[in-house]
Amino acid sequence: MEIVILAVVIAVVVLGALGGLIVGSRRKKQLPPPPPAAPDITAPPAEPHVGDEAETPREEPRRTIEEVDLPDGSAPVVVEEPPTEAPEIEIPEPTAGRLVRLRTRLSRSQNALGKGLLTLLSREHLDEDTWEEIEDTLLTADVGVQPTQELVERLRERVKVLGTRTPEELRTLLREELITLVGRDMDRAVKTEPEDRKPGIVMVVGVNGTGKTTTTGKLARVLVADGQSVVLGAADTFRAAAADQLQTWGERVGAHTVRGPEAGDPASVAFDAVKEGKEMGANVVLIDTAGRLHTKTGLMDELGKVKRVVEKHAPVDEVLLVLDATTGQNGLVQARVFSEVVDITGIVLTKLDGTAKGGIVVAVQRELGVPVKLIGLGEGADDLAPFEPEAFVDALIGE
Repeated sequence: MEIVILAVVIAVVVLGALGGLIVGSRRKKQLPPPPPAAPDITAPPAEPHVGDEAETPREEPRRTIEEVDLPDGSAPVVVEEPPTEAPEIEIPEPTAGRLVRLRTRLSRSQNALGKGLLTLLSREHLDEDTWEEIEDTLLTADVGVQPTQELVERLRERVKVLGTRTPEELRTLLREELITLVGRDMDRAVKTEPEDRKPGIVMVVGVNGTGKTTTTGKLARVLVADGQSVVLGAADTFRAAAADQLQTWGERVGAHTVRGPEAGDPASVAFDAVKEGKEMGANVVLIDTAGRLHTKTGLMDELGKVKRVVEKHAPVDEVLLVLDATTGQNGLVQARVFSEVVDITGIVLTKLDGTAKGGIVVAVQRELGVPVKLIGLGEGADDLAPFEPEAFVDALIGE
């Protein structure tokens, strides 16, 4: 019996030890971490649409249509527009003596003509070779063949009579002969004040690139500086920027601009410009025409049409042909064709500073038989000056 009890106790002890070993080994093994708890997902705020506020809409009290006060229509809503500033009116530089003030710019073209002639005439012996050089100098300066021959012949006679030649005597001699060549007695006034009516009518014509529209704007400044009121007619309807450019020139000096639709009828614009000039009591109407290529017969005919339509109001007082002085003899071809279409009464030479040759003044006057009335000497607003033969020659030959 004791043996049975002992066996039972031993069995219990062995079983307890085995159980402890199993439990200990299980504790040594690391169990995998529990899965993380699922995060609370909050839906993002809705994107604002056109007209929505960026913030989250809040509950607000709403009114019914019966509670909303509607306007009764007795007091119209006035929307105040920001005031627009009128363009500042400029006071142009007086035209009296303007060419004298611009003498420095004009004298830039003196080397080929004035100083060259003085240098040759100052030689101790004036042989045939020297006189040929004088002729070449004049021809190079675009004076033209016939005027050159006339001037050289007169110089030869006067130098022979003069005998001894001091620099001052030569300068006086050359000055007198050049003034005679340029033409002292030609009427160079721009006809803008007819005696029997108002306004005076001036047409400005010329080839593309000669500075015609700019010259028209500068001429408006010249007339305003002389105390005249001006209306501008933008009859160059084929170039998109021409009307805008002319209007800008006009606004600077307070001149009214009449314009039509792009690619519209130029004659109609010119007609309306003269009509408004009459109604406004203006002194002068300046009509800027299209820059026509002289080879386009149809366009040249249209230029004649513009003049005929304008003359239904009154005769055109001036037709000014704008020529680029730097084109030299090529400009004479243009001048000849224009004179056949409309009766040119005066010439405006632009770009006469820098590389231009002063002799073109003589050549173009001989070609058309009309005077140079205005010359442009730069890009400034007041660089258009009435032509004065004495001041012109003085600038060519220098001091």
